[in-house]
Amino acid sequence: MKTLLIQFLVIVAVSISLPATAQDVHFSQMQYSPMLLNPGLAGASGPLQGIVNYRSQWNSIASPYKTINASVDGRFNEGKRTKKGIIAGGINFFNDQVGDLKVTTNNVNLNLAYHLILDRRQTLGIGIYGGFTQRSLSGDEGRWGSQYDGTSYDETMSSGEAFSSPNFSFIDAGTGLVYTYKKNEGYMTQNNQRSVNAGVAFYHVNTPSYSFINKEDEKLPLRWSIFANAVIGFQNSNGALLPGFYFNRQKSNMEILYGTYYRFTLAEGSRVTGRNKPFFFALGLFHRWGDALVAKSMLEYGPVSGGFAYDINISSLTEVSRAQGGFEVFLRYNMSPRVGGSRSMIR
Repeated sequence: MKTLLIQFLVIVAVSISLPATAQDVHFSQMQYSPMLLNPGLAGASGPLQGIVNYRSQWNSIASPYKTINASVDGRFNEGKRTKKGIIAGGINFFNDQVGDLKVTTNNVNLNLAYHLILDRRQTLGIGIYGGFTQRSLSGDEGRWGSQYDGTSYDETMSSGEAFSSPNFSFIDAGTGLVYTYKKNEGYMTQNNQRSVNAGVAFYHVNTPSYSFINKEDEKLPLRWSIFANAVIGFQNSNGALLPGFYFNRQKSNMEILYGTYYRFTLAEGSRVTGRNKPFFFALGLFHRWGDALVAKSMLEYGPVSGGFAYDINISSLTEVSRAQGGFEVFLRYNMSPRVGGSRSMIR
């Protein structure tokens, strides 16, 4: 009985808070949803990149929260060999459905970025985005505190809830800065690669109206994001570390995610012909502060890579969630040409 009561109260609290508290969608594999991490990442990884993400969470508490995201980004002046900077663009779409109320968000963003080439190993980029978001909910599907009679939930009782705007849309905008450093291997067998990406971004700088109840009083808060990730090859071995740190703050909501992959080289690519593709396998463990441990795995074969992540809940919801947070997958195609058998960030 105690567990059932706790579960009911969690469902009620989540259902009530979601329409009222604005929080952006996010993935545990943040590096592989780049347009949601920093607009300046458009064109930073290669001439053309496409990624699809899927996430499902909280299956053990209420209706699953499901998010689908897809992005394509690329460079407009890739063929120009004497360029001083990289002009790039991208498009990102996501569909997010939350909880028993079926709070649905559809978003499309267009990105534009410019990466100034500082030298053969470094770039400094700035990106902006503009987008359109549509939100809707089904209020009849909700369970409300007013329908709890002190003993049990009674769906026949009136909720007393009224939504003035069960379906609305808004325009959104933001910007970001990205620094990139890339040092390639001198030889394939050396495995002495070093690369760093770091940046800061600001989403919803226009703070659009964002409420199903009173659109004039509630604005979508600014979200600011800081990230840094790297590749550190261990010389003359087949191993490399891929550490990452990600910080997001949106009003009272804060997220800190940090950890690392360890990547194994299963097969080296052809140095000259490119006929044989490099093959990598990576395992990772990350920690989302105050919430979950995230186990990750990833395969990369030539331009194609895919990954899986699972959140192991360690927060105060563990009694109800039974440590089941959520799982997600991604599939990525990165058309990145090779220089001397290894990827060059600046071409």
